[in-house]
Parts: sequence; C-alpha cells; structure tokens
Amino acid sequence: MIDRLEDVENRYDELNELLSDPQVINDTERLMNLSKEEASLRETVATFRKYKDVVSELKDTEEMLNDSLDKEMEELAKEERNELSEQKEKMEEELKIMLLPKDENDERNVIMEIRGAAGGDEAQLFASDLFEMYQKYSDNQGWKTEVLEASAGNAGGFKEITLMITGTNVYSKLKYENGAHRVQRVPQTESQGRIHTSTATVVVMPEAEDVEVDIDENDIRVDIYHASGAGGQHVNKTASAVRLTHEPTGIVVAMQDERSQLKNREKAMKILRSRIYDKITQEAQAEMDAERKSAVGTGDRSERIRTYNFPQSRVTDHRINLTIQKLDQVLSGKLDEIIEPLLMWETSRKMEQLKNEY
Repeated sequence: MIDRLEDVENRYDELNELLSDPQVINDTERLMNLSKEEASLRETVATFRKYKDVVSELKDTEEMLNDSLDKEMEELAKEERNELSEQKEKMEEELKIMLLPKDENDERNVIMEIRGAAGGDEAQLFASDLFEMYQKYSDNQGWKTEVLEASAGNAGGFKEITLMITGTNVYSKLKYENGAHRVQRVPQTESQGRIHTSTATVVVMPEAEDVEVDIDENDIRVDIYHASGAGGQHVNKTASAVRLTHEPTGIVVAMQDERSQLKNREKAMKILRSRIYDKITQEAQAEMDAERKSAVGTGDRSERIRTYNFPQSRVTDHRINLTIQKLDQVLSGKLDEIIEPLLMWETSRKMEQLKNEY
C-alpha cells in the first residue's frame, strides 16, 4: 500500500509543477484536465502526509521508551504511543478506502427513467410513487429535478417518465437504484382486499457531455411528426414532435412534450447521448465483471433490487438483506437509511476485490 501511496504523492507533485508551467496554463483543455486530476489526488496526498508524520512521531516515542525514563515520563510516553498507534491504524483504513478505484461518473448529474412493468395499472401507479420518492429525496439533497418526458397511465400514474436530476455527486448515490422495484399492496380497484404484486423498473444513467460521446450526425435518423395526446389545437397543427434513431445502436428517443421542435430535439439529443454513453459503460462493466467473475450488482437492470411491502410497512433491499419498517418515511424521500448501507456495502466489495488482485 505504501508503494502505491508514494506513487500517488509523486504524481501529485508532478501535477503541481505542470500546473505552473506557462505552456500548460495557455492550453485551456489540458489545464482543466490536469487540475481535475490534481484535485482528485489532493485529499489522499494530504492524508498520506499526515500519516507519515504520525508514523515518525510514533517511532520517536518508541525510541524514548527504550531510554531510561522516570516513572511519570514513561507513563506519558506510553499514553502517547497508544494514541498514535490508534491514529495510525485509523488512517491506514482511510487510506485503503482512498486507494479504491473511483467511479468516474460519481460526480455527474443523472437521467433517470422509471417505467411501470408487470402489473398493469397498479405498476403505473407505483411508477408514479417512485417518481415522487426520488423527487422528494432530490429536494432533501438540494438537487434540482426536471421532467424531460412523461407518458401518463390509463388509470393515473405513469407508463414511463424520464427526468434529469442535477446537483452535487448525484450519480454517486442514485446509481444503486438501477433495477426492478417490487410493490406488494392492495390496489384501490381490488374489491376483495387481496394483495397484489407489481413491479416498476428504474434506470439511472450518468449525463454524458458532448465531448465524451462521439456521435456522427449521419448516423442519426430524424423524424418530425405531429404530437399526439392532450394539447388542444397545437397538437394537430404543428409538427413539433421529434424522433431520433441512432442507427448503429438502434437506440430510439421520441420527444413531444415541448411546443417547439427545437426544444424537443435538444431534449431528445440529451437523452440519446446519455443512453449511448450508458450502453458503452454497461458493456465495459459487463466485460470487466466477466473477467473478475463477480457482478457489482448495481448494473443488472433485470435484477429485483427492492421490495416495498405496504401491509407490513416494510422495505427490503435484497442485495444487502436490509429490511426496515419505515415504508412511509422511505416513500417521503428519506432514503439515506438504505443508500448509506449500500455505499458501505460497495466499498467493502471493492476492498475485497482489491485484496484478491494484489
């Protein structure tokens, strides 16, 4: 571990030298990339340097104990040695975590897609419940949500809804929501009080920047058509709806929520770009998991990750066998009691993988 930390420290010093180089300063793109790398290493290097100071102090204290000391000084030295030893062990654990591979998408905004799946109208109503849950959680985190596209269900709720969530480290917390969410409850339309099981799926994609996904405009087929559904006279008179088809991947995005064709195209392009980036990321993750023979669990979109049981006011996350009797609180956006254990779970998995690889 120390060798790796010394490599990180050397790279950090090298970056600081480069960032003061006039040629780098005049190259905006390179300056931005190097500044980002330097910032990502800063905390690790600062902790490592404090760790080296503690190790040095501990060595000095142990040398003192080898000398002839009066009883009072010996007791003080032993107390200091114990404190420094505890501090050293704590910092070693912190540094191990800091050396874990970081998800480059953690700081990104996300595009989230929620769809009613098995269960007809009840699944669509549950999709609406999930949307409200994530919207409230985002509010609690100080994030901003924007609905990009929504398709209403027959009995209320949503067949599907797509939203953009922007803020600080959004993907780092919401990436664990990928998968199938199951609900067990008595539907409003159930006359005999029987419990039904329905599902909705959630897909969380990191927002992709223009420079990260190289999309050839010639690969995109653009179809313009009249919007359908509610909208009064505008629906039939203006061809404002846009459908983009990325022919190499077969990914299709249709957008008709805005009255402006240009705005619909911008929104559709944002979703298309993120779906292509997500597809590339998922394929790379699948290849890596195949090599390591261990799936991370946050990437399998068909995986049933969580059950919301209304009769027992119970929420269970199946990946970490976590059950809490706080359904109302969870649906009101208080997700920290689920997301924080998932973060710890993922950290422990990464640490285990690291042990196996080194």
